[in-house]
Amino acid sequence: MNIFVLTGAGVSAESGLGTFRDKTGLWTRFDPMKLATPGAFALNPDEVHTFYNLRRRNLLEASPNPAHVALARLEAELGKRKSRLFLVTQNIDDLHERAGSQCVTHMHGELLKARCTACDAVGSYIDDLGVDDRCPHCGQPGSLRPHVVWFGEYPLHMATIDEALQNTDLFVSIGTSGSVYPAAGFVKQAKDQGIRTCEINLEPSDNAALFDEAYYGPASQAVADWVEKIIEVVTPAR
Repeated sequence: MNIFVLTGAGVSAESGLGTFRDKTGLWTRFDPMKLATPGAFALNPDEVHTFYNLRRRNLLEASPNPAHVALARLEAELGKRKSRLFLVTQNIDDLHERAGSQCVTHMHGELLKARCTACDAVGSYIDDLGVDDRCPHCGQPGSLRPHVVWFGEYPLHMATIDEALQNTDLFVSIGTSGSVYPAAGFVKQAKDQGIRTCEINLEPSDNAALFDEAYYGPASQAVADWVEKIIEVVTPAR
């Protein structure tokens, strides 16, 4: 069984990382047009860097929760059976990797990386970023930006994601609002291809009607319970 899993902010909320679109989400307290667009960065890079530096420090203090650990376990169990878990996340944190997931596709980039606007080089970066920092690859000052996809930019790795979605047996959405495209369209794409769909979320998403089955509750419990069920299905009877 090949499984395609899409994760959103809800999978990391119990690790202390803020979600975005719920009633107390980040975008109710911060204006995304002033902090998460190429134009905002060009107009006021200091303010944008300050926002992402705070988020980077928050991430470095966070730890994976049981939902991350369960998905890493599922990846390992499927691998033993010559099956595959394709894990794509809208999150820019590295909690899936820290929990043990070996192959994670970050469609919205990674907070602990920086990208040079002069030479396009991408590298790990866990310290605060500032307008005076030089690119370690080309030496250009003031050219580093967070390696994240901002509003108005196209998500990363879409060809790889599309190929994986065409070669899966089960599509699972975990902790997503169902309102952010193109990710919100993956479930319809799966349905159109006859792929079974499943939602795991704190509450029904905006596109909940498109899922064949659903599990609602905190991700740390709901994901762990679902993973146990899947492992039972794929484990041969003795």
